[in-house]
Amino acid sequence: MSDMRSSLGEFLRARRRVTTVDQVGLPEVGDRRRTPGLRRDEVAMLAGVSTDYYTRLEQGRERHPSDQVLDALAQALLLDLDATDHLYELARGRRSRRSRMGRADHVDSHLLQLVDAWEHTPAFIVNRRWDVLARNTLSAAVCGWLENSDNMMRLVFLNPAAQEFLPTDWEREAYAYAAHLRAMVGAGGDDPFLLELVEELSRGSETFRRLWARHDVHVRTHESIRLHHHDVGDLALHFEGFTINSAPGHVLVVGQAEPGSPSAAGLAKLGWLAVSSR
Repeated sequence: MSDMRSSLGEFLRARRRVTTVDQVGLPEVGDRRRTPGLRRDEVAMLAGVSTDYYTRLEQGRERHPSDQVLDALAQALLLDLDATDHLYELARGRRSRRSRMGRADHVDSHLLQLVDAWEHTPAFIVNRRWDVLARNTLSAAVCGWLENSDNMMRLVFLNPAAQEFLPTDWEREAYAYAAHLRAMVGAGGDDPFLLELVEELSRGSETFRRLWARHDVHVRTHESIRLHHHDVGDLALHFEGFTINSAPGHVLVVGQAEPGSPSAAGLAKLGWLAVSSR
């Protein structure tokens, strides 16, 4: 329980420091701010609790905040639904609702056949770590040739070429992946395979360390991405994630380009090149 209270305080401090007075509608008074973000007394005021009580929460000395207090803190710190769920998980000390992943990541043969049959749509299957468990030919042609493409988080944070591959969206992608990983780790932090990935990314990427320290929490389900491919140039693709009911924790990610667009033509050319090279 002490670890959980410490995690709650760490989360509150991190979110307080990245929430500005402008965002919550408070006036900036002189140059008295020595650190970015809100002060403890400002969060307490916005949440309708005493500064002493809020301080005890951050320090892990208050064990049982009510639902009303948690809702008020979520509103004061501008938390979305994912981050609010994470706040409750930290405060209540319950085990994450998300099941542990484990090392065995079997993909059903019928699902593999379905993914392989999509010749005009890049598609791949990932687990909670965003290890790529399977991908079709077009998905491999889009990014499978990049180093570390066996795990999308490693690709973004540990491969310098990712910044050239995502010339305009790399920072946004990095933020999204860090926030998604925080949501997957959850309050308990008891999945060793996820924690291994956090440690690996922390060792290898200053950007990841910076984003991880923010404690942003957001489960990504869809994304529009602009990327640059060395064979076909710029592509604007929209990816949608679908949970697989027969394999909890696995997600099918499917991409598409706007019909009739230059990106659709580029994707078609890339598919033709991929088939021709086999």
